[in-house]
Amino acid sequence: MTATTASGGISPAQTRRLAIGAGAGTSLEFFDFYIYTVASALVFPKIFFSGDTDPWFASFMSLTTYALGYIVAPLGAIVMGWVGDRHGRRRAMLITFYLMGGATVLMGLLPTYASIGVAAPVLLVALRMVHGFSRGGELGGASVLAVEHAPLAMRAAFGAFVALGSPLGALLANLAFVLVFYLPDSLITSWGWRIPFIAGALVLVLGIWARRALEESPVFKELAAGKTEERIVKVPVWHVIRDNWGRLLLAAGANMGLNAVMFVLAGFMLSYAASPAPEGLGLEIKSILWCTLPGLALHAVTVVVGARLSDRLGRKPVMLTATVMILAYMLALFPIAQTGSLGAWAVAIAGGFFLTGFLFGPLITYLTELFTPEQRQSGAGLAYQLGAVLGGGLSPSIANRMIEWTGDAASVGYYLATGLGITLLCLLLLPETAPVKTGAHSMATGPGTGPHHRFVLSRRRDRMEGGPVER
Repeated sequence: MTATTASGGISPAQTRRLAIGAGAGTSLEFFDFYIYTVASALVFPKIFFSGDTDPWFASFMSLTTYALGYIVAPLGAIVMGWVGDRHGRRRAMLITFYLMGGATVLMGLLPTYASIGVAAPVLLVALRMVHGFSRGGELGGASVLAVEHAPLAMRAAFGAFVALGSPLGALLANLAFVLVFYLPDSLITSWGWRIPFIAGALVLVLGIWARRALEESPVFKELAAGKTEERIVKVPVWHVIRDNWGRLLLAAGANMGLNAVMFVLAGFMLSYAASPAPEGLGLEIKSILWCTLPGLALHAVTVVVGARLSDRLGRKPVMLTATVMILAYMLALFPIAQTGSLGAWAVAIAGGFFLTGFLFGPLITYLTELFTPEQRQSGAGLAYQLGAVLGGGLSPSIANRMIEWTGDAASVGYYLATGLGITLLCLLLLPETAPVKTGAHSMATGPGTGPHHRFVLSRRRDRMEGGPVER
């Protein structure tokens, strides 16, 4: 059916086509995700949480619904990880897309607080939880599929196709909303805000078309056929927790600080810029959305650059350097933005997006490489989503409350720097996984489990030395 390489895998040309398909589908997933991010920061406080609350607290309530999606994301990672590790990466990716696209369209059809009162935010929360559940299974499945198709020397480059879904999806979402905000305010709050969500129907159709064309991962095919030393297990996440719980927690910690920063940049900074003084900057919404676009474009570029550097230099040197640079920058982020000018705010977030790309680009592949094939989607997905809950999901709400409590936005920068300190420590404790550094010969076995790296040790000693457990 397709040309094969000498090692039995599919040809590089076919692999590129599959990786692009996975990346395109993920871009569409992130579009769905980011239109909720933008709406929760700029629109939902007015139409779902009006009541008698003050505007800043209404923003907090809206950002809390955003956080709820993250709270259920680990459950999505567990369930979709089970599907992916037991029944195939491709099947899991299709299910997550159906759920997320459907929830997005239904959000666009919801009645508002003015129409049905408190039932409106209740329905919004329910759909947001479906949204978050599907999101929890998305990134792990897409990254595993892309990386398992990749040539060894280009794993991170292929993983970057998945990571690119974040800035590209955000660009599309912000463009959709910036056009909506050219409507009169009365039309925005009555029906204009619905346009990006209902457009999710088109996104859903396009995404299904892209993903149905993908082939199953060759690594999973070999695993299912019994051609590797690993075997499909009934409950993959149990094996991750039982055998690799230390690695799982460290991997989650490695993602925690990054996610906190990224979702403060993508979500909270919009709310902060648009909210009136004294809590916010009182900037004009259309201008804010336009000014996010250069930063997101820079993020897309540095995602690719960071991934390629990690293929050549190793994952850890690139990620550790990036983490230190982001940590230092977070201490300057709000002092720059607090000057109050639109230009200063735009420069502040552009610098943040620029630096985070160097860490996010390699991290997607790194999390995938940390786990062996029979538990890879469960392990990578759960690690990412645990870090996302503790970092990204809660960070916009925490940032909102910190400004309320301290009266100083710079306190948010200290909070983000602390999270990045945890990321730095976890990365130092985790092993290197890049083939250029480890000399790995096969993606089928994963780091530390190839023919020259097989541990014949007790579980206790195996955990101490950082390798997956021998089966």
